Amino acid sequence: MPVMVDGQYETRIFTCEQDVWDVVDLIIEETKEMNETSGKSFSPSSSVKSQLPFFACNNIIFDKEFQQDIERYIYCDNFKTPAYPGSYDQQPALWVQKSFLIKKAVNKIQNKATEDGK
Repeated sequence: MPVMVDGQYETRIFTCEQDVWDVVDLIIEETKEMNETSGKSFSPSSSVKSQLPFFACNNIIFDKEFQQDIERYIYCDNFKTPAYPGSYDQQPALWVQKSFLIKKAVNKIQNKATEDGK
């Protein structure tokens, strides 16, 4: 597969999952550089999502643990219950970080759906 690196196209052959992640990292880096140099605000995750089908199956980046975190977040949000026993300061720090990331992603998706519906 041809991939542009430093303004030059190189052909890559994918032999393992890490090869896919290497290209995903390049897309993220390219998106961040584009945002810095052009003053744009492209989302790295949207860039990966739109380009991934050109070189890999979406299942490559699917992670069962992340899926379970998303399901936990949605359940907690829908039923207004904490993910773990106790108050906010008793929730595991990693879960709190994950929940904020998931909330941010959900809000982006909802905002895009609202914009597309106008």
